[in-house]
Amino acid sequence: MRPIMRRLILEAFLYLGWARILKALPFSRVAPSLGNRMEETTYQRDKGNEEVMIQISRAIHIVSRHTWWESKCLVMAIAGMKMLERRKIESTLYLGTSKNESGKMTAHAWLRSGKLYLTGADVMNQYTVVATFGKSMHSNESQRSILE
Repeated sequence: MRPIMRRLILEAFLYLGWARILKALPFSRVAPSLGNRMEETTYQRDKGNEEVMIQISRAIHIVSRHTWWESKCLVMAIAGMKMLERRKIESTLYLGTSKNESGKMTAHAWLRSGKLYLTGADVMNQYTVVATFGKSMHSNESQRSILE
């Protein structure tokens, strides 16, 4: 395994753990750190960062299967967003809801940067988007991050 992937796997492990802690907090406290509510970032392809985005996605998927805590869609999306933010790459986190076969409400989260979906894309089409959080690196966001 290449050294860069080893570092990304370690970073993914740390951010997945941190995101799991955030998931335990009231969402109203976490939401401001996720970006601008009900905004999306551009769908324009980011060729210069595409390889690192793919590697981040791979690292998150690899590590999430081996954590001793729950690392499902929201935890993965938050971890990915923070890894991208650290590299000044914009992203949008989506929250969606749906009803399962028995009529029970279910929720899902996924993360997109440019045209690339880093997490949660496999089932995102089964959900109706109820919230988006756009983390743009070009605007003057004055939001405080819980991670800072």
